[in-house]
Amino acid sequence: MSELVSAYPWFYERFSHLAGLHRNRRLPHALLLHGAAGIGKADFATAFSQYLLCQSPLENQSCGRCKSCELNAAGSHPDLYLLMPEEEGKQLKVDQIRALTEFIYSTPQQGGYRAVVINPADAMNVASANALLKMLEEPGRDTLIILVTSKLGQVLPTIKSRCQQIECHPPAEDEAINWLQAATELDAERARSVLHINRGAPKEALAYIEKDLAEERAQLIRGLADILKQRRSPLEVAQSWQKHDLELLLGWFYSLLTDVARGALCQDAESIRQDDARNMLTAVAKKTDPVRIFRLADKVHEERRAILQRQNPNKQLLLECILLEWAALLK
Repeated sequence: MSELVSAYPWFYERFSHLAGLHRNRRLPHALLLHGAAGIGKADFATAFSQYLLCQSPLENQSCGRCKSCELNAAGSHPDLYLLMPEEEGKQLKVDQIRALTEFIYSTPQQGGYRAVVINPADAMNVASANALLKMLEEPGRDTLIILVTSKLGQVLPTIKSRCQQIECHPPAEDEAINWLQAATELDAERARSVLHINRGAPKEALAYIEKDLAEERAQLIRGLADILKQRRSPLEVAQSWQKHDLELLLGWFYSLLTDVARGALCQDAESIRQDDARNMLTAVAKKTDPVRIFRLADKVHEERRAILQRQNPNKQLLLECILLEWAALLK
């Protein structure tokens, strides 16, 4: 198996499946890899593209020795095109998509496949998606276009209908814990806790450790607890969160609410997975109607989606509205 898939063993079956399609000359011309954020989908897409470009591939891995593998190792293969927004969080511009045309319809310089990885596919607006459609319909011989997304619902239907969708699942918990321990110095319990905070996504959990987000997370938990205990008002907590990453906070908040909902429905404290807020979440789950929890979770989800779609809300007002509803859960 390729070095990348060895690093992310949960992709073994997906890689083997695609490699088998390639060997049997049944590989489609366009793939849409989708699944949870933070599990390595873009790395998987790049690794499979490099396998496809290898001139002497083994059963499920690149040879590592041919000219194509040497070019891939140097990050300079002329038949591999990696396309992403010019700035993180921005849209893919229509001119970026149009620039693919010359690459797609040119002769491969190494005489084999051409491969394109577009990440994230949900960053395309209508204009850039339309510019891609013809290439998806008629990409030329021996060409593979791989689109990657963690937000399948935000990919336009016209794009989805022209790709074979490959769902990528997060790893099993024990597998994710082992991976995170190998990448850090965490013990098993701490690794499990960090994974639960990050919805079981190993790469997001690793980023949480590397970016030292524990204090930012602790401020979120303290703020929510202070509101419930009436130590601070929702308006005061909203003000204190102004300097933080709103998308990150809402993602954590949504995850906490899903834990509360799970606890309320199951009437079981063990169903609450986030250890750093277990006592608070258990108390809310016992005293609150699940319908109200779901309503607030939906609101948080919609507000976060609006931010991801590059809308610019009034940050203070958004937080105040959400936190007032959080305070009302115990009333």
